[in-house]
Amino acid sequence: MTRKLKFFPLLFAFVGLLSCKTSQVSSPSTPTVGMFKVTILYANGDDKTFDMDYYEKKHMPMVAGFLGNNLKFYEIDKGLHGRTPTDKPPFLAIGYFYISDVAEYGKAIAQNRDAVVNDFKNYTNVQPVVQISEIKQLVYNNTK
Repeated sequence: MTRKLKFFPLLFAFVGLLSCKTSQVSSPSTPTVGMFKVTILYANGDDKTFDMDYYEKKHMPMVAGFLGNNLKFYEIDKGLHGRTPTDKPPFLAIGYFYISDVAEYGKAIAQNRDAVVNDFKNYTNVQPVVQISEIKQLVYNNTK
C-alpha cells in the first residue's frame, strides 16, 4: 500500500510535466521558417478527373515513403469551390510535402520518377504543376 502511495505523486508529476506547453514547442507537423514546401497543384477544368481516395491512401503515402526522413509531414487539400460557393474550385486538389533539404528531395524523386509518374493514371488525368518554396515567415493569430 505504501508503495502505491509513493507511485501516485510521481505519476501525477509526470503527467503534469507532459501536459505543460509553451509557445516555443512545435509539433512535428508544424511548419518552421527555413523549411521547404513542395506544392503539387491539380488544376480543375472540363473533363478533368481526380480520385481523392486513391490519392490519400495510395499515391501520397507512396511518395512520402520515397522521401524518407527528409519529409517532415504532408498535407492534402480538396478543392471545394472558388471565390464564391457557386464558383468551381480552380484546383481539384493540392498536395504539400514539407521537407528540410531540397537537393535530397530532388534526388529521391529522380530515383523514383517512373513510379511517381506512372501512378498518375490511377487517380487523375491532370498533369500536376509543382512549385518548391522556402518558408520565409510564419505569423499566427494570437487573438482569442
